[in-house]
Amino acid sequence: MSKTKEHTAAPTAHSLPQQAQAAGPVAPPRVSARRRRPGVIALSLALIAAGGAGVAVLLLQVGDRAEVVTVVRDVQVGQVLTEQDLGKASVALDPAVKVVRADDVDSAVGKRAAVELKPGSLLSPSQVTRDSLVKAGEQLVPIGLEPEQVPATALVPGQRVQLVHVPAPGAAEAGEEPGRAGPQSIAGRVVKASKAAPGTGVVVVDVATTADDGPTVAAWVSADALRLVLDAPENS
Repeated sequence: MSKTKEHTAAPTAHSLPQQAQAAGPVAPPRVSARRRRPGVIALSLALIAAGGAGVAVLLLQVGDRAEVVTVVRDVQVGQVLTEQDLGKASVALDPAVKVVRADDVDSAVGKRAAVELKPGSLLSPSQVTRDSLVKAGEQLVPIGLEPEQVPATALVPGQRVQLVHVPAPGAAEAGEEPGRAGPQSIAGRVVKASKAAPGTGVVVVDVATTADDGPTVAAWVSADALRLVLDAPENS
């Protein structure tokens, strides 16, 4: 009677244990969620709220616009303003800026320009006046000033000046009043000052004087014996 040897097959490298084959797919390890910090969440919400408030304020400022009066064509000093000289525009304004509002345009029409007005500029109340720049009983005398005679301080309408007689050497007696020492002077008021002429730099200043003094000032100008001196401001 022969003996039969039982051979047990050795597991191969590709074979899996029976328990592993029956277990199915292996689930990935569970990662726990990060713990949320209440302080960080509160800070994030505060930043979002602050950003939203800033945007809201910016939108309100952009939307806060006003209808104002503008200048649409050149207006010379002393010229009476008409409706054709003025226009309207919607702009955002700083409260410190003084302008004529569109609903007050009638308050500007019929007044005189106190300064030279340029197209595209906003009209302010100080730029117009009811008074004539040359009043009754006054005369307007044009005075040409060489570059070295022009004051560094800008000449503006309404500025008070003294017109001083400075005759040539040897002719001083002719320019002095009897019994009065020093040069003769006449009070005046600036009505308009031109820009410096190209090439020469000469500035022409229109000065209002009394009707009695006008011819005298004109004679001084003709003789090139006049100098313009600025008076100190009244409030200084």
